[in-house]
Amino acid sequence: MTKSELIDKVAKEAKIPRAAAERAINSFTDTICETLKAGDKITLTGFGTFQVSNRAPRKGRNPRTGAEIDIPAVKVPKFKCGKSFKDSVQ
Repeated sequence: MTKSELIDKVAKEAKIPRAAAERAINSFTDTICETLKAGDKITLTGFGTFQVSNRAPRKGRNPRTGAEIDIPAVKVPKFKCGKSFKDSVQ
């Protein structure tokens, strides 16, 4: 499902105009990004948790030359499914 299809589905299910559904979805995704950027986590009970995880620096290899390279530490977004969400998919 694409973002456009999601917007259409939300508009139909909520019986709201497509423009309002698009604003709601954009607001939702923007809020998640801003919250994670601030270092906080978002828990939607029954759905899951969005959080930021720190990936430690490590050594890697250039596959072409075999030279060792340093891979810096990074912050990566993660999502952990809630139990009811996981059970509904199975």
